[in-house]
Amino acid sequence: MTTSPALLAKAALLEQNNELLSQFRLKGDIKQLVAQRCHFVDQLLQQQWAEQKLDTFPIALIAVGGYGRAELHPQSDIDLLFLIDSQLSPNAEAALSEYIAFLWDAGLEVGHSVRSIKETIEQGKSDVTIATNLIESRLLSGPNALYQALYASIRDDEFWPPSKFYISKRDEQFARHAKASAFDLEPNLKTCPGGLRDIHTVAWVAMRYFDASKTEDLVGHGFLEPDELEELLECQSFLWELRFALHIISGRDENRLLFDLQRQVADLLGYEDSTQLGVEQMMKRYYQTVRRVMELNQMLLQLFKRATLGHTKALEIKPINQNYQLRGSFIESLNEPLFDNPVEILNLFLLAAKNSNIQGIYAPTLRSLRKARRSLTRPLMEVPECRAVFSKILRHPRGIASLSLMHRHGVLSSYLPAWREIEGQMQFDLFHAYTVDEHTHRLLQNIDRFSQTEQKEEFPLGSVLINQLPKKGLLVLAAIFHDIGKGRGGDHSKLGAVDALEFCKLHDLNDHDGRLVSWLVENHLVMSVTAQRRDISDPDVVGEFADKVRDAVHLSYLYCLTVADICATNEKTWNSWKGSLLRDLYFSTQRVLARGKEKPVDIRARVREHQAKAKKELLRRGVKEKGIDTLWQRFKADYFLKHQANQIAWHCDAILKHKQTEPLVLISKHTTRGGTELFIYGQDKPKLFATVMAILDNKNIDVHDATVMASKDGYVLDSFVILEQDGTPVSQISRIQSLRKALIKALNSDTAKLPKFKKLSRQMKPFNVPTRVSFLPSRRSSTSMMELIALDSPGLLAKVGDILYRCQIRLLAAKITTIGERAEDFFMLQNIDGEELNSEQKTLLQESLIKAFSKQARS
Repeated sequence: MTTSPALLAKAALLEQNNELLSQFRLKGDIKQLVAQRCHFVDQLLQQQWAEQKLDTFPIALIAVGGYGRAELHPQSDIDLLFLIDSQLSPNAEAALSEYIAFLWDAGLEVGHSVRSIKETIEQGKSDVTIATNLIESRLLSGPNALYQALYASIRDDEFWPPSKFYISKRDEQFARHAKASAFDLEPNLKTCPGGLRDIHTVAWVAMRYFDASKTEDLVGHGFLEPDELEELLECQSFLWELRFALHIISGRDENRLLFDLQRQVADLLGYEDSTQLGVEQMMKRYYQTVRRVMELNQMLLQLFKRATLGHTKALEIKPINQNYQLRGSFIESLNEPLFDNPVEILNLFLLAAKNSNIQGIYAPTLRSLRKARRSLTRPLMEVPECRAVFSKILRHPRGIASLSLMHRHGVLSSYLPAWREIEGQMQFDLFHAYTVDEHTHRLLQNIDRFSQTEQKEEFPLGSVLINQLPKKGLLVLAAIFHDIGKGRGGDHSKLGAVDALEFCKLHDLNDHDGRLVSWLVENHLVMSVTAQRRDISDPDVVGEFADKVRDAVHLSYLYCLTVADICATNEKTWNSWKGSLLRDLYFSTQRVLARGKEKPVDIRARVREHQAKAKKELLRRGVKEKGIDTLWQRFKADYFLKHQANQIAWHCDAILKHKQTEPLVLISKHTTRGGTELFIYGQDKPKLFATVMAILDNKNIDVHDATVMASKDGYVLDSFVILEQDGTPVSQISRIQSLRKALIKALNSDTAKLPKFKKLSRQMKPFNVPTRVSFLPSRRSSTSMMELIALDSPGLLAKVGDILYRCQIRLLAAKITTIGERAEDFFMLQNIDGEELNSEQKTLLQESLIKAFSKQARS
C-alpha cells in the first residue's frame, strides 16, 4: 500500500524536528535552527504548490505574520495569504482546497485567507493586526507582479500612516501588558511584558516608519546603537531558545512556561542543580532578560514617538536646575557627558524624589544613563559622594518612588552589588509569585501605601504606626535587605542581617540605628510565624514574642515590615484573617511590654472576665441565669479562656435553644478575626474532625484555625475559622446553608469512611514536598505539639484526622498554614488517657503520616 504524499511530508517534518532537536542539544545557533525550520517548510509548501500545478493559476502564495518574518519554531502556526487578482475558477478553487487539506494532513497548523489586493488592503486598514501581518509578508510562489502590487499598496502612507500605526501598536502593547505581569509564575514568552511581542513591536514600528525589512536596519537609520542591537538580539535569542524547547517538549505551539514544563525545559537547556535549582537558574535569566527588553522597548518606542508624532503639540518644558529640565513628566539631562561623574547618576534620582511630577526618564537621557551604567568599574556605593546622595534619597518622604525608578533602570544594582544577585532570582514554588527583587520592590511600595489616606481602611494600624516611626528610612533599609541573602544557601535572614549591618556602618549610621536595621532583617519572619502558627491566646506565646521584640519601637517597625512583606508575596496571601491575627498579636504584645514581664497574666481572672461579659449578654437576650450556670458547669476552664465573650454568648444561646436530635452547626454571620467561625456542638463520635475536614475540603473551603475540645460529659465544642479560597469570609446565605446542611448530614451518618477527594491540580504535580513530621516542646502540660510539612494535597486535613483516630490520638487544636504548594500545620495532641504522647506513640504517628503522604505525593 502506497503512503500518501501528506503522510510522507508529515514524517519528513517529524524527522526534521528530531534533527533540529539534536542540533539544539549540541548548542546549535538558535537563529540558524529557526531559519532551518522555516526553509524546510518553505520548500515543502513550494514543492507541493508546483506538484498541484497551482503555479498555472493567477494566485500568489504569501507567508505572513511570524512565518513572513522567516522565523519558525517546531510547532509554530503557518500563516498564509492566497492573493488573487480576480474571481477564482472552479478548478483553481478545487486545487487550492486540496492544497490546504494536504497541509493539514501533513500536521501543519495553518491559518489562511483568500483575498484580492483590494480586499486585503481594506481589511488591513480596518484591523491593525492584519496590517502588521501584511507588513511582514514575503512571496513563496506565484506571480511576482501580483505580490509587488500588494507590496506597493502596503507601503503607501494612506494604508497606515506611521503616526497612526505607532499609536495603535503602542495602545495594543498597553492592553497586552495590563493582562499580565512580567514576573508571572507561568509567563507567556510572547505576550508578557518584556516578551517576544515587545521586541516585535519595536521592529513593526520601525518597519512602518523606515520601510525597514528587519530590526538590524534600525542601526543604519540612527535609531538603534550597535550595542543596543546586540543586547536586543541576545535577549531575543534566549527567548527563542526557551520557546524552541517548549515546542519540542510539549509537542504543540506552547508559549507558556507552565510549571509542569519548566523543569524539562531547564534540563533540555542544560541547567543543572547546584546551590540553586537548575529551573531557578533558568527562570532567573528569563526574568533578567524581560527586564532588559522592557527598558529597551520603553526607550525605543519613546524615540519613535518623537519621530512619528513630531507634528503634534510638543511636551511642556520646565527648568529644574543647570543640569536637568522637566519635559512633560520626564526628566531630561541638558549635558550629554553629565553621567561621566557617577554622583550625577544618583543626583538624577534624588531630583525624582524631590519632584513628584517626574514619572520617568526621557529617552535620550535614558540612553546616556544606560551607557554610563555599563561603563562603571566599581559599585556606586564605594564612592563617598554617592553614599551621601543615596542617604538623602533614603531620608526623603518620596524616597521609595525614587528607589522604584532606580530599580526599574538597573541603578539600584549598580549601587548595591548584593541587589544584582537577587535580580530575577525566583523560587520554584507556588507561594512566591514574584522574583526576589520584584517582591522587595513591591514591599517598598506597600510601605509607601501605609502613608496614603485611601489605604487607612485596608491597613488601619499600619497607617497609624508608619507616621509614628522615629526614622522611616530605617524601615526602608530593612525592606531592601530582608531577602537579599536568598539564593546563597544558608539562612537568608542571618546573611541579610550581616549585609545590612555592614551597609549601615559604611553609610555612617549610628550603632543603634544599624543594629535596629540588622535586627529587623534577621527577625522579619518572627511576627508572621508567631501570629499564624502559634496560639496567640496563650500568654506564654505572647510573652516569648515580647522577649524577642524587647520594646514598643521594635514592635512597631516589625509590624509594618511584616504586613508589607506578606502583602508583597503574592496577590492571594493577604486577607482579613491574617490582618486580624497580626493586629491582635501587636496589641497583646504592647500590653505585655507596658506592664512588664514581672506581672504575668492572671489566667483565672481572664476566665472570670470572659464569663461575666458573656453572662451579661446572655441575660440581655432573655436567657435564664440558672440555665447558663447549669450549662457552664459542664464546660472546662479552657473553653472560657480560648473564646471571647461574644463567641461564648453566641455558642451558649444556641446550645440552650437547640434540640438534641442532631448536632448543632453554627456558622457566623459576622467575621471572627477576619474569617468566618464554624462551631460544632454535639456528642463526640469517631472521626468527627476528619469528617468535618472532608466536607469543608469538598466544598472548597479553607480552614485556618481549629480549636477542638470536649465538655466534661463528652460533648464536642469544636470551633474553626474558615475562609473561601480567595481569602474572603464565607458570607453568602446560600453558601452557608449548603455548608451547614452538608455538615449535619455527614455528622448524622454512621459511615466512617472518608469520601473521594479531588485529584492533584496540574500546577501541583511538578512539586515534590518531602513529608516531615516533628515534635516540638509544648508549653501546656499533658500535651504534645506536632508540626507536619507536606504537599498541600486535596483532603490532607481529613486524612490527618483519620490517621489520628487510627493511632488513638486526640486533637486539641490546630493552626493551618498553606505556603504555596506546602502545608505547614501545627497540631496540639494528647493520647486517649489525656496525657502527652510517649516515644512509641510519636513514632507510630510519624511513620503513619509519612507513609500516607509520601505515597500520595508520588501518585
